[in-house]
Amino acid sequence: SSRLILFIFVGVVALLIYIMMESFSQPGMERFEGKYEEIDFYRNENNTGPVLRIYAVKVLDTDPSWMKEFGEAQPHTKYGKTKVFFFKDTPSESLTLTPKEPHFPKEWEKYLLASYEKSILGESRFTFNDND
Repeated sequence: SSRLILFIFVGVVALLIYIMMESFSQPGMERFEGKYEEIDFYRNENNTGPVLRIYAVKVLDTDPSWMKEFGEAQPHTKYGKTKVFFFKDTPSESLTLTPKEPHFPKEWEKYLLASYEKSILGESRFTFNDND
């Protein structure tokens, strides 16, 4: 009887150690270092309804695979929207994101390389505009 309890206890401890190791060994945002510079960020103040998060980043690496992965790594709230706009170059004036579509000034559209959106239902869409 005491051997069974000891066996169960050792099993539970081993399982907890495994879960903790897996949790802390997941890749974080550091995997994107050197690939982008954040230009601006917007989050609405609505904490009781849909949360809107909008990110604008300047890309230093134009490979679309990391951009999609970056968008998927951003926080998303149930019934909220998360949008990420990737700009290849940036005009000299600064950018201030707004909650109204298209979320940035029209003169920035020609610099837009890609966009990522996670919708209210959690569906994601990535669009890459290679204009070269």
